[in-house]
Amino acid sequence: MSSQPSSQAVTFQAPVAPIVPTAWPVDDVLALFNLPFNELMFRAQTVHRENFDPSEVELATLLSIKTGGCPEDCGYCPQAARYDTGVTAQKILPLEEVLAAAREAKSHGATRFCMGAAWREPKDRDLEKVEEMVREVKAMGMETCATLGMLGEGQAEKLKNAGLDYYNHNLDTAPEFYSNVISTRDYQNRIDTLGRVRGAGIKVCCGGIVGMGESRLQRAGLIAQLCNMDPYPESVPVNNLVQVEGTPLHGTDPIDPLEFVRTVAVARITMPKARVRLSAGRREMGEAIQALCFVAGANSIFYGDKLLTTGNPEAVADQELLEKLGMHTRSTAIDARCDVTPQ
Repeated sequence: MSSQPSSQAVTFQAPVAPIVPTAWPVDDVLALFNLPFNELMFRAQTVHRENFDPSEVELATLLSIKTGGCPEDCGYCPQAARYDTGVTAQKILPLEEVLAAAREAKSHGATRFCMGAAWREPKDRDLEKVEEMVREVKAMGMETCATLGMLGEGQAEKLKNAGLDYYNHNLDTAPEFYSNVISTRDYQNRIDTLGRVRGAGIKVCCGGIVGMGESRLQRAGLIAQLCNMDPYPESVPVNNLVQVEGTPLHGTDPIDPLEFVRTVAVARITMPKARVRLSAGRREMGEAIQALCFVAGANSIFYGDKLLTTGNPEAVADQELLEKLGMHTRSTAIDARCDVTPQ
């Protein structure tokens, strides 16, 4: 089956423009991808050890505070209203339900709590509810993160004033592949939101999705976009496409597992001080590939039973894997390097 999504999602040709003067040309990033596997892993592990405790992993929990009904046409997303995926639109969760989830996450070792909403962009009345959630979760002593879609003028400042530590807004893929995935917003929309987040003094969580039918060169293009931001994101989630029946990308040939590991390693080398997070798709990887990802420099995972609307390895299984690997969590580790700021 073709790796391209259906024609309904392919109409817009996004502009291709570098974010800042290039420090990592795409060809140089591609050269890292093309290294012999052992050489790439050695280089990634060396960079990782220079910046982090190699046995430490950060646990983050993601809660969908508003599920379904999104007007966008992202070809990978089961929350898009136009796709029949079995996900129904719901109202924003009440505050106490969100706080209960945060307390449970903290009790299981999570140090960061991320709240995600299926909006193209939040309305001010919705943002006020999120601000209250941020304030209350922050008061628990957890790092706070939100992913709410595009942000308008002044909205990032409101979230910053509420105590938001991180804002997640992924680039998804390389600029030249973007129109194969989504047509309802362009690449510059994403760049503009990230600029507003930076301008408000909020840390950036930004990564992408691999396994959507893109080439290795296009994966290199995604990494180049990320690592050439000034500064590059403090947190870089690497998602492996979770194929959901009813979405245009369902049936795409999956990425080779070792190619996914290569992507993690290249992210680590080019963004040495970032938290590189294993995000969606971990359930499909198995323990051996996850272990290789940790060797490649991943040092954060989304932790818990659900990742928005798709499955995630159970918390007990995650703990057992970390024990097998002799790894410890950030909440129990003492490491002065764990909060370095990217340069």
